[in-house]
Amino acid sequence: MMLSIPITITGIYYYIDNYSMNVIRPTIKKVAKAAGVSIQTVSRVINNRPDVAQETRERIQQVIEELGYQPSALARSLIQQRSYTLGVVTAGLKYIGPSRTLNGITSQAEAMGYTLLLKELSRFDTENVQPILQTLLSHHVDGIVWAIPEVGDNHCWVNTALAQIAVPIVFLTMEKRPDLSIVQYDNYLGGKIATEHLLQQGYRHIGHISGPLDWWESRQRKSGWQDALKENGFEPLDLHCTEGNWSSSSGDIAFRQLLSQYPDMGGIFVANDQMALSVLQAACRQGIAVPSQLGVVGFDDLPESPYFWPPLTTITQNQHLLGCTVIEEIVISIEHIRENGIPRSPRTIVFTPELAIRRSSER
Repeated sequence: MMLSIPITITGIYYYIDNYSMNVIRPTIKKVAKAAGVSIQTVSRVINNRPDVAQETRERIQQVIEELGYQPSALARSLIQQRSYTLGVVTAGLKYIGPSRTLNGITSQAEAMGYTLLLKELSRFDTENVQPILQTLLSHHVDGIVWAIPEVGDNHCWVNTALAQIAVPIVFLTMEKRPDLSIVQYDNYLGGKIATEHLLQQGYRHIGHISGPLDWWESRQRKSGWQDALKENGFEPLDLHCTEGNWSSSSGDIAFRQLLSQYPDMGGIFVANDQMALSVLQAACRQGIAVPSQLGVVGFDDLPESPYFWPPLTTITQNQHLLGCTVIEEIVISIEHIRENGIPRSPRTIVFTPELAIRRSSER
């Protein structure tokens, strides 16, 4: 007969076998015995089944808490024939946007009981994705989140590989397609709102610093700037726009170039806050007063943006929410297949950006 001695480690009860001195974790059998119920009843409570009396449920939950019992993820996976693991493919975590999105992905996955298998690509425009997909599928992930924005032809693999992927997949930030599930912000509308705000404040001759134009997001924001000007009787020309690469240093270079080719510029929409904050500094160095001589609007609403001088007016997009939503979508798709035996119809969720008005654009 094995004798065991209960010990507590960080508030959790473990048991030490007197003979082998091995630590024994609390089991579902011990929970059932302590609560005076069957193992099946404990399992129903753990899986939040409704067919358990409230008094019994509370007694079992109290025992679980006292013993520090934690269900085995491996056992749950074997019983339910699913891994409770999601594959996440991302890139550019040195940038604010992807890192904030990943934070939302991580927190929501944990809240919904899933672990993540993360793969970071070295470049956004990587086209050879087959090894990544094969690795994820070989680990039996229940679904895949493709958190890579559309850059150049980096999504062309979808046309040939999608039919071979036997699990749901949800994409972030790409052009709408009827055969794909996508979660994104309306970048076009954001560019339009930013430009219209500058016009409403009385600024004329509004320039634009875009992100790299092989990015779908950059082209959408630029199109919003162009259409807002056209709809208000202004003709956007090539010399009214320069291109950055999202970095602060590129914003400084692009702003100086734009000033040289568009000296009448009185307002500027910058495609992200990192470049826009460098514009504020560059304008100050050149003796250009913001906002009286130059109105500035950014995009993203970084946490630092309200604390520069002048505080930056910007388009807000909640990238943490974006990450949370893509996890909710992939889990809904997984459950749909389990309940109905067929994939859910693809859908696109588009969030509406908002304008945070601050001193950099207020006359």
